[in-house]
Amino acid sequence: MGKIALITGATSGIGKATAMTFAKNGYDVIITGRREKKLEALSEELSSKFGIDVLSLVFDVRDRKAVESNISELPGKWKKIDVLVNNAGLALGLTTIDKGDTDDWETMIDTNVKGLLYMTKVVSKIMIANGKGHIINIGSIAGKEVYPNGNVYCATKHAVDALTKATRIDLLQYGIKVTQIAPGAVETEFSEVRFHGDKEKAKEVYKGFQPLTGEDIAETVFYVTTLPEHVNINDLLIMPVAQANATTLVRK
Repeated sequence: MGKIALITGATSGIGKATAMTFAKNGYDVIITGRREKKLEALSEELSSKFGIDVLSLVFDVRDRKAVESNISELPGKWKKIDVLVNNAGLALGLTTIDKGDTDDWETMIDTNVKGLLYMTKVVSKIMIANGKGHIINIGSIAGKEVYPNGNVYCATKHAVDALTKATRIDLLQYGIKVTQIAPGAVETEFSEVRFHGDKEKAKEVYKGFQPLTGEDIAETVFYVTTLPEHVNINDLLIMPVAQANATTLVRK
């Protein structure tokens, strides 16, 4: 039986690239997301290009009941999850705390923190029953330091950092690996979403330097799953060469 990877937020960016990378390497994949048409298109592409099995599940990780019903009721072989990639997440807005949009705050907290918790709880139970597994959380440089106007987004990614460490401790007795991949600047839909669809403003974020790509992060995610059974990468911070930390970046 082949290995199975479950990737949340698989309709674009890092999630889509991660699904492609695992499929390319022979994994059957479970892909989740909110955009049904994009999920269907990706499913068809993965199965036709790589000849692997794909299960696509349309739900929002913010919906606890949807997470529980979709994952706890996985059919047949799909319960044998080897890898969970908690990728679903987003940033909304870039303002000082006094000007923040509380709806944006709640969306970030519900997706980046609570959604990750819902997925981890259900899948970790499956992994414990299977006696194996690897949980990979997509964090951020924003979980390592705080930058101007990043307030709530940074808070959610600090939570991911803490939850990754706590999950590693909690699941240690079961031999389940837990890893955080924390990227710096990655050119995906991230900034476009942050700026509520303003494509021109989003383009400015990546001008004058070569940012990371979704594929760069996907290859890193896959890499940490290829190590010997006794080796676990707890935390991996990955940046473009032009970026040293959240606020120090060289543009040409």
